[in-house]
Amino acid sequence: MTKQDIERYTLGAAGLVIVALTISGFWLSYAHLAEVAGQHGLRSSPTRRWAWPATLDAFIVAGELLMLRAGLRRVTDKWAIALTATGSVGSIALNVAGVNGTGSAGTVPLLDYVVAAVPPTAALLAFGVLMRQIHQLVDQPAGHPDPAPVLAPEPPVAAPATIGEPPAEPVRPTQPLAAVPSQLTEPPSGIAESRPRGGRPPGATLEELVEIGRITLAEHGTLTRSLLRKAVKTKGLTISSERQTDVMTTLRPEIESAAETGPDSG
Repeated sequence: MTKQDIERYTLGAAGLVIVALTISGFWLSYAHLAEVAGQHGLRSSPTRRWAWPATLDAFIVAGELLMLRAGLRRVTDKWAIALTATGSVGSIALNVAGVNGTGSAGTVPLLDYVVAAVPPTAALLAFGVLMRQIHQLVDQPAGHPDPAPVLAPEPPVAAPATIGEPPAEPVRPTQPLAAVPSQLTEPPSGIAESRPRGGRPPGATLEELVEIGRITLAEHGTLTRSLLRKAVKTKGLTISSERQTDVMTTLRPEIESAAETGPDSG
């Protein structure tokens, strides 16, 4: 059994005790007020004698119900508090005052007043404890917020792909794209081993690569990634897949123009 289970069972048992105490105190107070009413003018009518305490205790019931509603709504109802206080104080006062009956106050033992005052007082205190528990239950979500959900780590955002080449003629890949990265691992001839890895030797700018591609386009009437790579390799250079994409994108208008006019002769 967990701590939460023990707390829940304890709270339930306390609630039952509080309800039983409230009902017992209310009944004893009501019955005593009925006896007081019988001693002061209502002895001949049992029905009115038992109905008379309701004119006072009904304020307690109405006020407690309104206070319960206000507690559930997390607001303060001053009218409900006033009704409950008026009914409770009046019930206690009349229960104590009814001890004298028609006799002399000096002959009544003090304990009789205590016995008369305990039931309405116990009912009032029990209701106060019940309202406190209700307020705690209503405010529990605010005092015990749910743990924040653990967010799964987001996958790393891949770099946006460069605008791809449409599969329109005459530009078509002549080999699987998977084979292209393998070309990058081949060390080009005539290049020092200590050269920085960047896909092209130092000094080979994008403009130079574009010029090589333009010359190849003029010679063949079209330009593919394979032709471009071979032409660059012939110059003793290398070109990365990213550079190939940049060159093809730059020369795309010229490639499309060549495709419309037909391959150049010679």
